[in-house]
Amino acid sequence: MRKEFAAKIGQLFESDDKLVFLTGDLGYNALEEIQAKYSDRFINAGVAEQNMVGLASGLAYEGHPSFVYSIAPFAVYRTLEQIRLDVCIHNHAVCIVGNGGGYGYGIMGATHHANEDLACLSPLPNMICWVPAFSEDVEYCLDQIVTRKGPAYLRLGLGVSYPQPIKIGLINQVVKSTKKPRLTIITQGPVVKNAIKALAGIEDVDLFSMLTLPIFDLTPALKNSIESTQNVLVIEEHTERGGLAEHLLMRLTREKLRLNQFEAFNAKGYPSKTYGSQDFHWKESGLDVESIQNYLVNN
Repeated sequence: MRKEFAAKIGQLFESDDKLVFLTGDLGYNALEEIQAKYSDRFINAGVAEQNMVGLASGLAYEGHPSFVYSIAPFAVYRTLEQIRLDVCIHNHAVCIVGNGGGYGYGIMGATHHANEDLACLSPLPNMICWVPAFSEDVEYCLDQIVTRKGPAYLRLGLGVSYPQPIKIGLINQVVKSTKKPRLTIITQGPVVKNAIKALAGIEDVDLFSMLTLPIFDLTPALKNSIESTQNVLVIEEHTERGGLAEHLLMRLTREKLRLNQFEAFNAKGYPSKTYGSQDFHWKESGLDVESIQNYLVNN
């Protein structure tokens, strides 16, 4: 999604001369064009992420909405106090951009993984976390972020394109059952592509993708699906606590939607105590295509 992100940032900077971009010495082979064209509004803060967020907050206070870019664990965990106190409590227009959310940096291990980032940020005051699932979602998320002008977190990963054209919103129906649905699958982030592959040839499952935490109003299509199936499977590249499944359960309870079954597939950490590719960690966590297929066959 870095390519789509860089292209959209270029458009936003062209139309708004107050925007500022800060990087923690990262973004190579993606941000050079922005740096060259908007050098007066492009700041490499170096390996000093906490200072970078403080600087971005000050810029936002002075009327310069700012983007802060690093890989997800560096952008979130090293800077959590500054995000909470400098950005969120003051409701400043600062967007924290974390590339490679979840297991995105694979073999580099736990220091480079971000499986608890949404749990850390989504409860903070005024914060909205944006988790694009497909490449096309990136532009939509950025448009919403700059329009809102408040604290935001954008979690980027390795996205694919929608299987068919779609009008993008906060909640998107990716696959619509052609028979009476027996299961509603709700995903967040690029792991949705595993669900799409697992659903090949299956006609009685609805698949949705959610772009935000916290969750706002449920769409009529999602409500209708859940009311029909009363059977929900959540798939997320995030820990069980504080992620999509917990947020969704609270929303469904408030909406008084009845369920017969609720299951969640999530990031399990490091069961074998080893590191590998993102696909390796997906398989260990049961987020891979085969694990999803096995669930669909047996439930």
